[in-house]
Amino acid sequence: MLTLLAKLFHALNSDSSVRQIALAIAFGFVFALAPLFTLQNVVILFIVLLIRVHLGSFILAAGFFSGVSYLISPLIVNLGEYLLTHDSLQGVFSSLYQIGLFKLAHWHHTYTLGALVLGVIFAVPVYFIAKALIEKYRVHIKAFFEKFRVVQALKASKFYRLYLSLSGNNNSIGAGL
Repeated sequence: MLTLLAKLFHALNSDSSVRQIALAIAFGFVFALAPLFTLQNVVILFIVLLIRVHLGSFILAAGFFSGVSYLISPLIVNLGEYLLTHDSLQGVFSSLYQIGLFKLAHWHHTYTLGALVLGVIFAVPVYFIAKALIEKYRVHIKAFFEKFRVVQALKASKFYRLYLSLSGNNNSIGAGL
């Protein structure tokens, strides 16, 4: 876990694209909402491995948002139940249930459908919020925190040495946390 956190700080402080990190966080959000072994998560994992996103950020976001999904699971179930039982959508879901891919994806389950819809709806806002936060971190927060004695003490710790070894920078002059 310490290594993943160090890799995330390395990504935040490096020249890695803000878009790559924010996209990894958005994919981690959608991945974490759904149950682990679903077709949509296999597709998301395939896309994450296929395109260029920061894997450490994806894993940390998936871990963080899985805790969030536990907290909002009643909302996810209610959304899925509403969609599956809505009168105007009954015909659509009845015809989709006849397709094997629909059964394989388990979108006839309230939690899985609710997680997919909620994930798709909020993936774009999560991307833009993460992008804005990373940009603000790089411009304002990073320089502000380097002045604190706690950060200077952290730079003397094992965590910072691990961070430096991952970044490939062995001298501490000019290296920021």
